[in-house]
Amino acid sequence: MRSTPAPAAPAGTELSPISALSPLDGRYANRVAPLRPFMSELGYMHRRVQVEIAWFIALSDAGFAEFKPLSPGARTYLLGLVKNFSEEDGEAIKAIEKTTNHDVKAVEYWIKSKFEARPELERAAEFVHFACTSEDINNTSHALQLKGSREQVLLPALDAVIAKLREMAHAMADVPMLSRTHGQTASPTTVGKELANVVVRLSTARERIAGVKLLGKMNGAVGNYNAHLAAWPDFDWEAFSRKVVETAEPLGLGLSFQPYSIQIEPHDYMAELFDAVARTNTILIDLSRDIWGYVSVGYFKQKLKAGEIGSSTMPHKVNPIDFENAEGNLGLANALLRHLSEKLPISRWQRDLTDSTVLRNMGVAFGYAVLAYHALGVGLNKLELNEEAVAADLDASWEVLAEAIQTVMRRYGVQGAYEKLKEVTRGKTVRAEDLHGLVRSLEIPDAEKDRLLAMTPASYTGKAAELARRS
Repeated sequence: MRSTPAPAAPAGTELSPISALSPLDGRYANRVAPLRPFMSELGYMHRRVQVEIAWFIALSDAGFAEFKPLSPGARTYLLGLVKNFSEEDGEAIKAIEKTTNHDVKAVEYWIKSKFEARPELERAAEFVHFACTSEDINNTSHALQLKGSREQVLLPALDAVIAKLREMAHAMADVPMLSRTHGQTASPTTVGKELANVVVRLSTARERIAGVKLLGKMNGAVGNYNAHLAAWPDFDWEAFSRKVVETAEPLGLGLSFQPYSIQIEPHDYMAELFDAVARTNTILIDLSRDIWGYVSVGYFKQKLKAGEIGSSTMPHKVNPIDFENAEGNLGLANALLRHLSEKLPISRWQRDLTDSTVLRNMGVAFGYAVLAYHALGVGLNKLELNEEAVAADLDASWEVLAEAIQTVMRRYGVQGAYEKLKEVTRGKTVRAEDLHGLVRSLEIPDAEKDRLLAMTPASYTGKAAELARRS
């Protein structure tokens, strides 16, 4: 049986949430909107214009007789092209690209078109894109895209998750909870301490993301300043390039200088960054699954939302959908991030084009990560601790005190301490009186007996509360 074909959208139809191919541009468009100024094609064009203008202004200040320093008015105008870059400007560049079939050349021609009726700039027009290969513009633009996305979107979204987890860790620092190593009852912890574990892991991972230096190279077609030195053999082009790359925005790019490259920047720093984000996401997958499990066993309830339906047939259900959404999107993000980190550092000889199309998906990878961070935030804010369920589970697990008792027995040299507790507890339902009978029979100081007899599963949490509050 042949399926009925979907209705085709007319050419030129405006993209809508239900016609978008990617859910990032459809169903989830609003949640990833902050990434668009950086990671969209418009954002990429904007950064290219920024790089070209920064290079052009710097050339005017290099001391060349053929290119005198620009007037204050010209500088203000040029920086305005960057500051006020609009979607209309992007469309104009795309229109030029239809003729050039080269996206970077289209940017160059667009900038030159903005020099019309400005004699000072018209005279210097050939210094736009001077001695540059396209990759001098592209690699620095990519670094600027990553810079803005990391500083203004990715890290703030991750920080919000860390802050919420820290708040929960501190609030629940003293709430005792049964541990389940291998899924079996184990030495108690506190709810706050388990969340604090994640806070500390994420904080370390966050610093790894923030600490990756974003590199830029501006050294010509194969990284040797060939064209530059052909024009001015005695000029220190490497120092000049470093200054443009490392000078703070807007007159420079505010990146770290890459002195060695082929035609493309090697992308090793990108791999480091994407791996750091992927490792962070793996921690969050771990968290999502654990919270999902705790909701399943009733340790957490979820706040109800009026009108929301958990199941089309089972009216009682309140599903942990936010943690499931997060887990799925973190997996998608990591699949892309790992491909990026494995593929991008590889280039045939001095250049092939396989990185170009892949790099256009950086925003997709970051988009799924940001979407997941948002889902986690929503989910964490819905959680309500069910202290009764947590306490009941703990109170039904007196066998966890076997560790404490046998360790005290060892302290006082009681022979076969471990084996005696194993005989009383392993694979059995253990009651308080079973342990108390054993404790009273031990040849240890009475004060130690009293301390063990006063111990409950809820009190046997070690430094958990202190550690939780310290996170």
